[in-house]
Amino acid sequence: MATRRRFRDLAELDAHLIDCRACPRLVEWREQVAREKRRAFADQEYWGRPVPGIGPADARLLIVGLAPAAHGGNRTGRMFTGDQSGDFLFSAMYLAGLVSQPHSVSMDDGLELFDTRITAPVHCAPPQNKPTVEERDRCSCWLHGELELLAPTVRSVITLGAFGWQSTLRTFGALGWTVPRPAPKFAHGASTILTRGDATLEVFGCYHVSQHNTFTGRLTVEMLVDVLRAAAASAGIDLGE
Repeated sequence: MATRRRFRDLAELDAHLIDCRACPRLVEWREQVAREKRRAFADQEYWGRPVPGIGPADARLLIVGLAPAAHGGNRTGRMFTGDQSGDFLFSAMYLAGLVSQPHSVSMDDGLELFDTRITAPVHCAPPQNKPTVEERDRCSCWLHGELELLAPTVRSVITLGAFGWQSTLRTFGALGWTVPRPAPKFAHGASTILTRGDATLEVFGCYHVSQHNTFTGRLTVEMLVDVLRAAAASAGIDLGE
């Protein structure tokens, strides 16, 4: 597990994160993809570095994914930006009233997140979208630091997939939050309450927005919108409905 350090704010954390080279396999892969590129993006300069979270520093709702996509976030430098999984996520967030527009294609496209931040347990694109346990643990210092900085305001979390669910519960436990025992199992629509002193926080499970899930209908936009609205209500976000 990487050494943990305290950061003054998310801007400082992100500035250090994008220079991380702790995982040799991930560094090699992200940079190889950035050099070779996909034909459709041959004229673009790829980001090719760790991808930081996006959204306000005082977010009340946090969405935790898996890792950046090789030709999505690894290309654009922003989580879930520039790929079909991101299109699915942002269209649902737009319907729920949590973003300013239904599509995200680049860092400078004007996208704004309302009371919501998006991050991941692994910040580099992994081969076949499968980070190893060692890579997850080495990257955990960044999620630990991010959750610590968000703790004053965040009141609900949506984890996209079992990987994010397990990483989120483990990290909150390390930060002193009481996680139910036995540890709650991931399922779409599952939720569990964490406590720390007088503070409470609700964690929601949702199928990942991978093409495997969305193309097969295992996860529909309506299903995702339902989870987003439930988590927003738990966080006390007024969606104006």
